[in-house]
Amino acid sequence: MSTTPHTGSSGSPWRTPNTLRCGRPSSSEHLLSELRATLAQCASYGLDPRVHSSDYQGVVDHAVIDALRTWSASNAGKTLLPTGIKARNLNPIFTGLSTLTLGWWGYLVDGATARFPSINTKSERLAADKGPIGSRAIVPASYWREFQKPSKALHHLSLPGNDLLGLAAVTRRGRTADGQEYTCYSLVMQPAADHISDIHDRMPLLIPAGFAEEWLTSLAPAGQLIDAARGASQQLATAIVGTRQGAAAEPLS
Repeated sequence: MSTTPHTGSSGSPWRTPNTLRCGRPSSSEHLLSELRATLAQCASYGLDPRVHSSDYQGVVDHAVIDALRTWSASNAGKTLLPTGIKARNLNPIFTGLSTLTLGWWGYLVDGATARFPSINTKSERLAADKGPIGSRAIVPASYWREFQKPSKALHHLSLPGNDLLGLAAVTRRGRTADGQEYTCYSLVMQPAADHISDIHDRMPLLIPAGFAEEWLTSLAPAGQLIDAARGASQQLATAIVGTRQGAAAEPLS
């Protein structure tokens, strides 16, 4: 699979992004605060090439699931990381139930990666907006990874069996210095479920298949949609298993 957006023929689940300029933080104090918060949150995740998900297979077009399997097989189990200017590692995201887009993880501003932290966005910050949340996506993932404090031990967090997860994301359009246009995305983070909060105090906002269309299309005020999404995610969040990585890896109770 190419690392540039793919323009499919008519009926293809792949979508080519357009352009939109991304915003900037308002002050250096705000920038430093966001930097401290974001660097401590999810910065890698993975996708099992088998794409296990009876739930998402029931709501997402079969062509999209097939395209996701093809992409993940070509990725060969590599961990997905934030996108860089030199290494344009693009990751698949659902921008609709019938559309799969290769997205740039993090925002682009003035042709370069944003100088402010943009790979994650706090759900509380989104909820404070009065109007609807802007463009949204769902990021398919089998697991995400966190470093536990203060030991810095790496942990793998997933559903039992690595069943497919849908991670909530907000999107913007961006352009690199060479004029290439991309859909940029930021993972929405919420407070961690109690049983994994000893690993990290934040976790992705998980979108169950039954709430996918609502997350992608709702025009509800931001606070109302975030509250609904967090409520819908509770069952998935409590089912997450944290596994310490390494020779002595064991599920955490």
